[in-house]
Amino acid sequence: MSGKIYESPAYKVTPIPIEKIIPNDYNPNAVAPPEMRLLYDSIKEDGYTMPIVCYYSKEKDVYVIVDGFHRYRVMKEHKDIYEREHGMLPVTVIEKSLSNRMASTIRHNRARGSHDVDLMSNIVKELHEIGRSDAWIAKHMGMSKDEILRLKQITGLAALFRDVNFGQAWKPIEEDC
Repeated sequence: MSGKIYESPAYKVTPIPIEKIIPNDYNPNAVAPPEMRLLYDSIKEDGYTMPIVCYYSKEKDVYVIVDGFHRYRVMKEHKDIYEREHGMLPVTVIEKSLSNRMASTIRHNRARGSHDVDLMSNIVKELHEIGRSDAWIAKHMGMSKDEILRLKQITGLAALFRDVNFGQAWKPIEEDC
């Protein structure tokens, strides 16, 4: 061990102008209108009690949301919240690769609620395309092998199955015509 003491990102909350924060393009979490109203009411009454989790992109000089998209949306869509907060969102920053940020997003979402199946399928597809194995996806996203298989089937891409060994349980019978 290196001797360096680990410090969770939650101990380093920084106010960031909402204009410097952008959504990621892979979040499969969906919130129904009644829950969005409840989230607005919660933020209106209690303030932001949880920071947005972001990755800082040095190249673009923006903070990309890993978790907290709907809290971000509340400020974007409600002028009263924007003004009260002076356009600043509380942010914690994590330094991770794209595939690990995707996994973090899924873990945060799965711990709280439900996801959009099509978007989850696309994430599995993207992770597979950048070389992540089913075992990696299962481990880092808390999915079973069956769940990964179902999500792959939804995308309908044969390439996702190239590493699967299929049994020879049956062979087509050619009939004489």
